[in-house]
Amino acid sequence: MAALSLLLAGCNPGGEGVRTEGTASSTPAPTNRSARATSPSPSASASYQKVDAVELMKHDPKVGADVKKSLGKPCAAEEYPVEVTYASLTHGKAPDVVVNVMTCADSVGIGSYVYRKQGGSYENVFADEQPSVYAGVNKGELEISKQTYNTGDKVCCASGEDVMTYRWTGSRFVEYARYHTDYSNTGNTESASPEPAPED
Repeated sequence: MAALSLLLAGCNPGGEGVRTEGTASSTPAPTNRSARATSPSPSASASYQKVDAVELMKHDPKVGADVKKSLGKPCAAEEYPVEVTYASLTHGKAPDVVVNVMTCADSVGIGSYVYRKQGGSYENVFADEQPSVYAGVNKGELEISKQTYNTGDKVCCASGEDVMTYRWTGSRFVEYARYHTDYSNTGNTESASPEPAPED
């Protein structure tokens, strides 16, 4: 029970069928990320139950050592650098659990995961541990975004972003679309161009 109290407290619905728990880090995530993370999912199950994502990842052999090390202690007080979203991505009976792990200092994403309930336990069905990664939900599909940096860019100021969209095929997530956005150095405008997803 003590471990449950260490998890993030806030639980706010981010749209129909999607529930997102706030990040524990005091530094806000970029606005382009949060817009995708709260997009509605068509039909998340009403049987939503809060999951202790920190304990789940600590015992998950698919989670890398660096990420587990970052979960060794809270950033501040009893708050971990973890954001949890509940949504229907794999069309199971229970909502899937989308977990983002970030650094305490600057909220850079170091791991994104999707857990699917199988029987009485959760199975890791997606993992990406390439910084700076962030998983969101858009129209019932999984979106993975990664900030891109040119030489000399500061952590706060990426030059662009790659966005990959994944669909559940019944046994795994498959990438089917990819976009790259270059951030303008002279204003707030962005231009996105579609790229074909790599073939398996």
